Amino acid sequence: MLVVLLVIAAVLTLLVAVHWYVWRRLVRDTTAGPGAARRAGTAAVIVLPLLTVGAFTVGRADAPFWLKQTFAWPGYFWLAMLLYLTLALFAGEAVRPLLRRALDRRAARRPAAPGEPLAAGAAADAPPADALAADGAAAGAVPPTHGRPPAPSGGGAPSGDAVAVSPAGSPTSAQTSQTSAQTSAQGAVKGAVEASAQASAPGSGQEAATTAVATPAVESPGAAGRAAGPAPAAAEAPGAPVTADVSPADGRPAGGVTRRLFVARVVGGAAAAAAAGTVGYGTYGVLRGPSVKRVTVPLARLPRAAHGYRIAVVSDIHIGPVLGRAHTQRIVDAINATQPDLVAVVGDLVDGSVADLGSAAEPLARLRARDGSFFVTGNHEYFSGADAWVDHVRELGLTPLRNDRVEIGGFDLAGVDDVAGEREGQGPDFARALGDRDRARAAVLLAHQPVVIHEAVRHGVDLQLSGHTHGGQLWPANYLAAMANPTLAGLERYGDTQLYVSRGAGAWGPPVRVGAPSDITVVELASRDT
Repeated sequence: MLVVLLVIAAVLTLLVAVHWYVWRRLVRDTTAGPGAARRAGTAAVIVLPLLTVGAFTVGRADAPFWLKQTFAWPGYFWLAMLLYLTLALFAGEAVRPLLRRALDRRAARRPAAPGEPLAAGAAADAPPADALAADGAAAGAVPPTHGRPPAPSGGGAPSGDAVAVSPAGSPTSAQTSQTSAQTSAQGAVKGAVEASAQASAPGSGQEAATTAVATPAVESPGAAGRAAGPAPAAAEAPGAPVTADVSPADGRPAGGVTRRLFVARVVGGAAAAAAAGTVGYGTYGVLRGPSVKRVTVPLARLPRAAHGYRIAVVSDIHIGPVLGRAHTQRIVDAINATQPDLVAVVGDLVDGSVADLGSAAEPLARLRARDGSFFVTGNHEYFSGADAWVDHVRELGLTPLRNDRVEIGGFDLAGVDDVAGEREGQGPDFARALGDRDRARAAVLLAHQPVVIHEAVRHGVDLQLSGHTHGGQLWPANYLAAMANPTLAGLERYGDTQLYVSRGAGAWGPPVRVGAPSDITVVELASRDT
């Protein structure tokens, strides 16, 4: 019991961690702040996993079938979406820094747009702000001659407020620090001061502009600060980002979208699109119906008369709240189109009770094969009432093989119950199914799970037909399924016994398959005497 609780706790912890990661990357990082979008995303990340838990819980409970369907569709689909969202976001972690670096390099090669922070490299390479302001001020002034400013055209005495300069034309050392502190303000008010000076000065435009530019330079620091507004504060903050001016004529908000937010939205949007596309295509493959595969299996003891005998193998149909009667009919039509000699339904027919799904299984009564259709239980039948389903498929015209055997032409066809039946005192009984048979005849065994192959080898079976694995169903779950089963899919040999594993015709949980398409296999037996 303790082990079960620890496993449950570990699974819940993993689910919480994965959902937090998805919320962080897909909701928090892609929104500028608290708002309707973030609230909606947070609500979805909370509600959807609850629907998934509800789908599994209600599916095993004695609940109305309509309630099971209500939970199943969104709950199961979110499980598939969560898998591929997480994988896509993980892949995006490698792309995220590369994209930000590319944007930083691009921003460093062009001037900043209004209101857009400059990249760190661009800000470092740009000339100091006070130098740019000084250049702007100098552009509207006439250079002083012999260290003295020109006299006003109105004949007044030279202003005593003019900046003293050295004979070489540069500011004296005593005035350097004050001039540097004031140059940023000069650039900010240059245009306004020039206009004012030109309107009021009686002399020539050149001299008026000179006086207008020179005059603010001798204003008190307080006056310069008031005229320049917040510019000195920005210049004095050593760690503040350098921003371009915002002009109302540009039509762009001062805040804008930061590169970090832009990258988060690009990566998150791409991850969501990739996950949705993957799940959508995988769903289409299941709802379209299984493809038909053909495999030839030579058997050493098969007589020449049975050469070319065709067995249509179908497993894991999984009729349930999502895949219903139409799904069953598609499979029946595909099997009948192959015109098999025998049909073998190799377990996991249903995910629900006869009361809920009996009508959805009725198309099985229309299966057509020369030597009939046979059925063995899978593990999911024991979740849904195996005895009731065995009786129901018998009513539909299928022959259940419950640790039993029949003679079919030139070989013996045997079937065993699934290992899940051991909890109910049933399970596989190879001695009963194969113990007293004629070993000179070839034997074909129907067993849902591939794990019983070693028992089949010990009892001299020539070919075992199984399902159960779904081929992994959702990549990369195929790696886990391969570790839990001797064969994931296809034909393999174990000593003198061959094992064929079908990927199945349906899907469990999400009606989605990725990297493991559903199939019906026509196994053609071949005699080595031909």
